[in-house]
Amino acid sequence: MNFRPLHDRVVVSRVESEEKTAGGIIIPDTVQEKPSEGVIVSVGPGARDDNGKTITPDVKAGDRVLFGKWSGTEIKIDGKDLLIMKESDIMGVIEA
Repeated sequence: MNFRPLHDRVVVSRVESEEKTAGGIIIPDTVQEKPSEGVIVSVGPGARDDNGKTITPDVKAGDRVLFGKWSGTEIKIDGKDLLIMKESDIMGVIEA
């Protein structure tokens, strides 16, 4: 991928959602809710403070994160559906 986000933006790939319920009922794609969980693909260099100093992002490529339901802008790069959002839209990192 030849895309580098600017400032405090990150590129996130959504994690595929479960296609079955706990009871084994298959959920069609048209009714499935998009997951609010993803993996960071790329991270910008960071925002700048009032003095012009760069603030390093708290997340890095490969981190599994949770974000808000309406966060980010959907984009398509190299045939992959991705989200680009500000680091502040991320609620937290899921640690294994």
